[in-house]
Formats: sequence, structure tokens, C-alpha cells
Amino acid sequence: MRWASVLLTIPLMAQSPARSLNPIVRKAVEDISTEKVAASMRKLESFETRGNFSQTDHPTRGIGAARRWIFEQFQAASPRLQVRLDTYKVKKQPRIFRDVEVVNVVAVLPGTTHPGRQVLISAHYDSINQPPPATPAGETPPELTGEEQEKRAMAPAPGVSDDASGVAAVLEIARVLSQHEFEKTMVFVVFAGEELGLIGSTLHTQKAKEQKIAIEAVLNSDIIGTEVSGDGRRINRAVRIFSDDPNDSPSRQLARYIKDVGDRYFPRLEPMLIFRADRVARGGDHTAFAREGFPAVRFTSAVEHYTHQHSATDTMMNASPEYAANVARLKAAVAAGLAQAPNSPVTMRESTRYGQTSTLATISRGSSGYDAELRWKDPEPASDLAGYAIVMRNSLSPFWEKEIFVGKETAHTIPGVDIDNNLFGVKAIDLQGNESIVASFSARSSFAERRKIETYE
Repeated sequence: MRWASVLLTIPLMAQSPARSLNPIVRKAVEDISTEKVAASMRKLESFETRGNFSQTDHPTRGIGAARRWIFEQFQAASPRLQVRLDTYKVKKQPRIFRDVEVVNVVAVLPGTTHPGRQVLISAHYDSINQPPPATPAGETPPELTGEEQEKRAMAPAPGVSDDASGVAAVLEIARVLSQHEFEKTMVFVVFAGEELGLIGSTLHTQKAKEQKIAIEAVLNSDIIGTEVSGDGRRINRAVRIFSDDPNDSPSRQLARYIKDVGDRYFPRLEPMLIFRADRVARGGDHTAFAREGFPAVRFTSAVEHYTHQHSATDTMMNASPEYAANVARLKAAVAAGLAQAPNSPVTMRESTRYGQTSTLATISRGSSGYDAELRWKDPEPASDLAGYAIVMRNSLSPFWEKEIFVGKETAHTIPGVDIDNNLFGVKAIDLQGNESIVASFSARSSFAERRKIETYE
């Protein structure tokens, strides 16, 4: 029996709430200012370099001046924001030629009813001038002396697209969203040490893991100021969203959520879901979070100009503030939606058999052996919960294809649907139509999921 005909036999059990546009999310999109994004990109360019080894005490040049300015912008955005510097002393190591301080700038907008759950909006503010060495193919580049590395560290590195564009977006989203209150906590953070090997974000992730912080989403922007590639292509109506494997990982579910929000609130910019961790042989600040099981994605321009990256020509002249502002609008909509949405249901449990503990999805073939029987729990149901919706797709499809709203029940059987050939998930929906990220019924083991499992039984 064909997929479509099978689904047509499924009865609707409850009336799904209307998918109206949330006024706060819609206003967040409208309030993002292209002019303010452009002004922030220009200001960050004016520091000449934001290299990790550049000046920390100069009033107008180097990473220290940039850091102080970013701190002040967060403070000026709203008295609701709790702004701080997270400072780490990092020792000399292979990619770090001398000891250095890595300082992240963090602004927290506390949540009202679920302050322990975080939505993190991020970028990196350090820059680098590191053109590829002129080395014959197959040969190892020569080691630079300490003096040569110090000289390179002080070279102009305006870093407008990489990643003043991302920082400008974070600052503008913080300004707009901090005018509102949200159920969950928002954390706006700009990392240092990204160009040294994702140092700042890795240290932030380690702290979050140690403190068992519930990070529901990491929305990282890196290189969102470019709309023209090195070969002349121009794409300004789409942005790439990178998310890590496996296909139903927390990061992949976040990416699908972003596409749904973008289609509803800002169709002018298409979220291009790229089902891989990052560009080939590249990485970003979302990487450390995804490795620890936190849902984390990277927003990046649809096309890149590799000649300008990590060079003195990554300037406003070669960037597009309007494009960066459009990415900020999409990110603002996603962040605002998540911060008001119900918590995702729990679809996993741990089972110990023959001395072995494994993670199992709460899905079975039912008493008949030929149905799809799904169970889930909601440890913290929303006070205005409308109910839950089961989503389904063919195993070869990248996106959810069908949806069944089942009301407030936490178990549902779909007759005659094969659980081996299809994939399933469930999401919570409140009376305003806000939706959680889908919780998949595909077995996986991650830090975020292990925390949920503790509350299942």
C-alpha cells in the first residue's frame, strides 16, 4: 500500500489549534534594523583587527577595544540584560603560540516561567589575517618564528563578514528581543578564540555541561555578510543552515524547526538546510555544542568569497549589511518562537537487560504487531497546552510529511502503519499555536537526551 493511501486512513482525533502568527515573533522580525546592523559592522571594522593576540588596552584598536564596545552595546540595549565577561586563561599549545586570555561577552535575558531552559544566540568577534602560505603542493608550510607570529597577530584583520556580520546580528537581536519578556532564558554570547580552534565556545560548552544547563538551541551565525561568491554568483534570498548527523539528531530537528519558522514568518529568506556538520574541512562555534548533544546549528551565507576570508580585504566594501540583517530577522523569529514554545516531549527511556543499559525509543508495533504505537511523557507541560501532534515521514524524506493532532493524550496508535519503513516524532503545541521542537522516536544518545531520560520513568 502506498504511503499516501495509508495516511488517508488515519482518523483525526482532535481539532488542531489554528496556526496563527505570534505577534511577538512577527514584531521581532519587523523591528530588526538594517541601519543598526550596518553601523555595528562598520564599528567592528574600525578596530582594524580583533585578533586574539592584538592589543587589549588600546582605546581604539585591537580585541580589547572591540570587547569593551560590545559589552557597552549589550548594556545599552536594555536594563533587563545581565551582561558579563567570561574570562579564560589559555596556555600555549599547537595553534596558540603564547599564553592568551580568551574572553567571551555574554548577555542574559532571564526567562519568566522556565529560567533554567536556555536559547543561545551566538557569533564570534575575533578575527584573523592568515592568508594561505605560498607552499608548493604536497609540502608542509614552514614553521613561523615567534617574532613572525607576533607580527602576523598585529596585521590588519577587519573581519567584516567573518564575523562582524554575525556579531552585528547578535547585538541587534538582543536589542529587539530584550524589549520583551519570554518564558525561557535567552543567552546572547559572542565568543573569542574561534580563529584559534573554537576555544571560547568549547570552554562555554564545557561549563554548560558541567553545570547541567538545559540548552534547548544554539543559533550560531558565522559569515553572514556575503552575498557574492568568488566566482561572481550572487545569492541573497537564501541562507545555509548546517546541522550535524544523525538524521534525527537534536541539531537536525532544530534545523527543521528553523525552516518551518522561516516559511511562516520571513519567506523572503529561504533556510537552505544542509545536512552536514559544517562546510567541508571547516568548523564553527556550534560544533562544540553539537558534539555534546546540544541542539546547535550554523547560519552561513549561501555563497562565500574565500579570497576575502582571513585577509585584510574582508571589509565593508565586500560585504552586504542588508543580507546580514535579513539573516538576523530569521534568527530573531526562531529565537522568539523557541523562547515562548512548550518544552519538547520525552520519547526516550533507558532499559537495562543482561547487564547492558541502552537508550530505547518508546515506540512499538502495538498489540496487533502491525500498527505504530507511540508513547511519550511531558515532565513540565505548558500551563496553556493545547495538546500534542504526531509527525511522520518516509524514511527517505528529509522533512516531516504528515501531522496528526491528538489532543492532550500521551499515547497514540496509528493503525496499519509500519514503524520500520517510516519515521515518527511528536511536538507540543500551546493555545497560541507556539510549537516545540519535534522529539524524534529514533533512538539516540546525547547529553540533552540523557537529561530528559532521567525524568521519563
